[in-house]
Amino acid sequence: MAILSKIRERSMFLIIIIGLALFAFVLDPSTLGDFFNSTKVNEVGEVNGETISRQEFAAALEQYKQQTGSRVSEMQAANTVWENMLRKKIYKNQLSEAGISVGEQDVWNEVINTPSVKDNPQFANEAGFFDEAKFKTFLATTKENNPQMWSAWSNYMNQIKDNAETNTYNKLVTAGLGASLKEGETEYFIENTKLSGQFVYVPYASVADSLVKIKKSEVEAYIKENKNQYKTEATRDLSYVKFDIKATPEDEEAIKQEVAKLIDNTLDRNKQTVVGFKNTTEDKEFLNENGSDMNLDLSYKFKNDVNQTIASEIFDGKEGDVFGPYKDQDFFKISKITEVSNMPDSVRASHILIPFVGAQRATPDVIRTKEEAKKLADSLLTVVKRRRNKFEDLAKNFSSDKGSGAKGGDLDWFNYNRMTPAFRDFSFTNKKGALDVVETPFGYHVIRIDDTKNKQKVLKLATFARKIVPSEATENDFFQKAEQFALAISKSEDYNAVAKENNYTLKPAVGLKVLDENVPGIGNQREIVSWAFKGDTEKGDFKRFDLEGSYVVAVVTEKTEKGLMPVEKAINSVRPILLNKKKAALIADKLNGDSLEDIAKANNTTVRTVNNVNLKSPSLSGVGSEPKVVGAMYNAALDKIYNSVEGNRGVFSFKVTKRELPTALPNYETNRKKISEARKRLTFKIYEAIKKASDIEDNRANMYVSN
Repeated sequence: MAILSKIRERSMFLIIIIGLALFAFVLDPSTLGDFFNSTKVNEVGEVNGETISRQEFAAALEQYKQQTGSRVSEMQAANTVWENMLRKKIYKNQLSEAGISVGEQDVWNEVINTPSVKDNPQFANEAGFFDEAKFKTFLATTKENNPQMWSAWSNYMNQIKDNAETNTYNKLVTAGLGASLKEGETEYFIENTKLSGQFVYVPYASVADSLVKIKKSEVEAYIKENKNQYKTEATRDLSYVKFDIKATPEDEEAIKQEVAKLIDNTLDRNKQTVVGFKNTTEDKEFLNENGSDMNLDLSYKFKNDVNQTIASEIFDGKEGDVFGPYKDQDFFKISKITEVSNMPDSVRASHILIPFVGAQRATPDVIRTKEEAKKLADSLLTVVKRRRNKFEDLAKNFSSDKGSGAKGGDLDWFNYNRMTPAFRDFSFTNKKGALDVVETPFGYHVIRIDDTKNKQKVLKLATFARKIVPSEATENDFFQKAEQFALAISKSEDYNAVAKENNYTLKPAVGLKVLDENVPGIGNQREIVSWAFKGDTEKGDFKRFDLEGSYVVAVVTEKTEKGLMPVEKAINSVRPILLNKKKAALIADKLNGDSLEDIAKANNTTVRTVNNVNLKSPSLSGVGSEPKVVGAMYNAALDKIYNSVEGNRGVFSFKVTKRELPTALPNYETNRKKISEARKRLTFKIYEAIKKASDIEDNRANMYVSN
């Protein structure tokens, strides 16, 4: 009874649901399943009928972010992952259609034949040869005991599989990219046949634009006739005013005075002494307690590294001296000399880099642990300490830095700020000839200092910095300006007039796409792009955005949906084409006569001469590149006048007086090879061609734009 009661209570709701479902079925029976099926909501896209789910995409996205250490933006990561998934699925689909598969054994063979595996002593038997069983044991142990390393190995093997699929398909296509001897012969004659003759040239510019009228309907018709050239994604155009929140001179003076008070000892409310920057012995704590906007920098400073307005004064000082406040870019600073020393400004060193799993820039084939890398580096150090002349050979054989490794480890000359801190500190604080192992984020380095030069005074400075920021009153002032501008727009239909009235500069952001994140003139502002594509945002809508350090008031000035480019968008590119076509018709009516001389006279121009032109370099003297005209000349009958040939810059009448064929060759193998090799060099275009021919549906916008 309780169930029947619930049904009665919700009968109207059920009638509506069933009615909507039946209505959808009448329109399109296939939609009935979708109506009750939530999987559509979970689809990010589709490639040749194969669905890419949100879960699949999200997992790949998270993995990519971990690999890159979140050094890329959300949209950069999303675009890279999407393209990688497309590539993988497209190639897999192509191989499947060709009846070819890359199996586990293929991947395994690739892995065990990789030099980093095959030549690794860890996997060698007693005779020194690669032992597949040892390698399998290593992988099994790694999978069981070292999840991080196993993850690296899994990714590496997946990468090998993906590369194998790509390479297999590309090789199949490349095998068919040959050329025949006949093609070689044809190309030889095309490139070396010389043409001579005369022509009359009437440029399009000789007809005033005012004499030609282009209708909107003609532009629209041209777009429809050339659909492939004028397909467009959904785009939005914006105009915006940016209110940069900048500190006033009064704000700067107040900050400068605050910083100045920190130099000497002061008394607090309880008449207790507060130690100033000049007298503190704990510089790091002082900076932290007083809210310095820059951390303590323990590196040495050369004179050129210090603000030049105060550098001479500071470098004339002694340990304990304090300087400032002084303005350095966006900060007011006070600096104290904590150490005075001498150091070369340049060092020449060599190194042998031994990376380990997890080190920065370590390639997927690096499989040694951190402990194993340290042990190897120490053993190499022992060798070079005994026999220094072995360093170059060891660098070539063991260093993962292939650039310097090929040169025996030589890094050439470098300055103090070029290297990572640990490498830098060893290199600049030791003498020529020093040798040691140094750990950096890239692994373990066996370093040898080869030479030093330009020894000079250097300082260690403790610097307190306070960023120059606008006061609360200044921020409120800019907020009011942005708010008043937005309010004025809401009361007017002409935002341009409102901006002009307030002396604000409107800046354009044209052609923004749904997954863009960069707004020209503002930078990475995904929030603005997302708003512009939001379902209920229309042309003329505006919004104020609170950004870091500024306010932006943006207006949607154009809304273009996916499909053919609107006339208003395409007219700038279509109009010149249609103008030239109509001008060509007007010019052609005047290109009449029994001879080129008569045609030239009727058009107030002269007969020009062309000598030894060919299709490889289709340039006409005094005109420029005209491949269509020279192409027409190539197939023209001798001494016959051809009229109204449309070129790039105007309309031509011409007569070919001489066609000089090149000497026939015994064979055209050289030309055939040239064509074949040129085609094979274009294999990088294979993927783009397959992608263009694939049926791809990209619904990522549903994830990144709220409706």
